[in-house]
Amino acid sequence: MSEQQLPIARNTATLAVIQALYSTVLQLGAAVLSLSFVLVTGFRSLLGAGPAIFLTASALAALPAGRAMDRFGRVPVIVVGFLLGSIGYSLAAVGTHWGSGVALITGFAFAGIAGAVTLLIRTAAGDMYPPERRARGISFVLFGSVFGAVLGPSLFGPLFAGKDVAADTLTIPWLAAACLSLVTCGLALTVRPDTKVIAELIAPDRLTNTGTEAAPLREILRRPGVIPAMLAAIASFGVMVSVMNLTGFVVVEHHHHSQQSVFPIIGAHVLGMYALVLVIGTLIDKIGRGPALAGGLFVMAISCAGLTWATSVPTTALLLFGLGIGWNLSFVAATAQLADASLPAERGKLLGFSDLLSGLTAAALALLGGVALDVLGVAALALGATAIAVAPAIFLARIRPAPEAAA
Repeated sequence: MSEQQLPIARNTATLAVIQALYSTVLQLGAAVLSLSFVLVTGFRSLLGAGPAIFLTASALAALPAGRAMDRFGRVPVIVVGFLLGSIGYSLAAVGTHWGSGVALITGFAFAGIAGAVTLLIRTAAGDMYPPERRARGISFVLFGSVFGAVLGPSLFGPLFAGKDVAADTLTIPWLAAACLSLVTCGLALTVRPDTKVIAELIAPDRLTNTGTEAAPLREILRRPGVIPAMLAAIASFGVMVSVMNLTGFVVVEHHHHSQQSVFPIIGAHVLGMYALVLVIGTLIDKIGRGPALAGGLFVMAISCAGLTWATSVPTTALLLFGLGIGWNLSFVAATAQLADASLPAERGKLLGFSDLLSGLTAAALALLGGVALDVLGVAALALGATAIAVAPAIFLARIRPAPEAAA
């Protein structure tokens, strides 16, 4: 079957809608994960623990989920992930309503598993496009999150309007997130055929008729371009997620704005992550993966440095928008390069391993950032994030572009 006869456009559109709805849910998490944990447990010095639980669960689930995608297909894993997410958000609602730390922590862990699956949707996106159009194909799916950036503040903002910040205020928003997760689960079932099947059908003969099984992970990691791509993915994801998840606490507790004001900031960040993704995807395919990997990290560093002096909601929103653009450039380039370096039967475990390391890094940075924020202030968080983004950017800017590794 030729590429023109496959339902690539339909599947891409469906995955984009899923991305839109679930990015709305992730905005809620970015806004109130830290706050939920502090309000329910009372441990203010561990304000980074909420995001850290979510991110650790996401990291630990990433590699098994990626391997399962390679074995059973992308769609079954996505469906199970969203079901677990619905359970997790429901438990978070229980935890905030009845003040149960056990329910809240368990809920964050299940939600983290769903977060791992959400990231791996880009595996399905990369399946359906050849290397020369892969970054653009991934960007089509990620573009759905632009609509999520608008939907998030519109849906969750009014739920906080005029209310004091208390644990039970968060119950209804967490229940709404559980319902949205079920909707995305239903949509995932309509993706047919599985994108892994499409990848195998459109892969060049040199990739499908080799007569060999999928290579072990340790062998894939030695292919040209894989380590630089993973370094950029780990740094960009770790900095972006940790800063994003702690921003809500910064805005409310350090700058004394209302909880409702967090959602326009997070919405601006999500817009930065995805609004220009179609342009950036095309740009990456034209300029190459290497310049995009380093350039995105430099943009992230500049945005993080600006947080040292920003106190107003509009300025913070602008800097978080820049942080999102930098992540978009670096992370999409890293995803495309890792997809280029792997066969369809290897792609899930490679991206899953990358997400494992990225998630653990983000969890550690969220914990350390939370302590730094509580003890030393906003400047320590901002400058630490800046340094973590700059260091690999300098290294990546000095290495030569890798050839297409899958060749």
